[in-house]
Amino acid sequence: MTGHEYMSMEKVAGKIAGGFSSSSSSSSSGSDDDTPSHSKSLKPNVYRLFGREKPLHQVLGAGKPADVLLWRNKRISGSVFGCATALWVVFELLDYHLITLICHILILTLITLFLWSHVSNFIDKPPPNIPDAVFPDKCVLEVASIVRYKMNQALGHLRHIAFGSDVKSFLAVVCGLWILSVIGSCFNFLTLVYIVFFLLHTVLVMYEKYEDKVDSFSEKAIIELKKQYVEFDKKVLSKIHKGKLKEKKKD
Repeated sequence: MTGHEYMSMEKVAGKIAGGFSSSSSSSSSGSDDDTPSHSKSLKPNVYRLFGREKPLHQVLGAGKPADVLLWRNKRISGSVFGCATALWVVFELLDYHLITLICHILILTLITLFLWSHVSNFIDKPPPNIPDAVFPDKCVLEVASIVRYKMNQALGHLRHIAFGSDVKSFLAVVCGLWILSVIGSCFNFLTLVYIVFFLLHTVLVMYEKYEDKVDSFSEKAIIELKKQYVEFDKKVLSKIHKGKLKEKKKD
């Protein structure tokens, strides 16, 4: 191969390499241009249920109760859920009574400790060391203060709804209390508490898993409910307000 032919082949190879690099750079730049638009499409202003702006874990307090409800530690959450289910089975299905269960547990505990403390002298083992169980005053006062504050807050909301002019809140509270009364007539108190406990340990974790789908569906449902409320306001509520105004004018 002559030197002239060798130089011409190098020029051809250089042109091919340059064309390939330019095409790859243009494609990479095109992909870079497409990336921001794609990322923007993945981050729209998504509607969140109840208008929340924080993740569900932070809304629940981001503490140990939130970890239990959202099954962050499956062993602890499963233990809590299993204990609650066992208590419901004992009281509801086996028809065990609370006072009877407490007395039987105390009797079994006292007999075990009594025998252990007396038998330990014969088997050369120390008696059981049971620490003193004392409820601290600060903890009890904090719980009582929180309960008092929540009760006063609830009574204040009920008074505001009863004597206020917000018809929407009034109807929502009345419908909620009516639904709760219907549910309460179908179950006893213990079963109702267990149902709430069961829903908190299942619905919240399922909602966190399928959050986007649930929020999208709830947005459509709320829009439809608002439309129905507007129609109800035009046909019913507006006539009630007009009737009251006419009576005042006559007086």
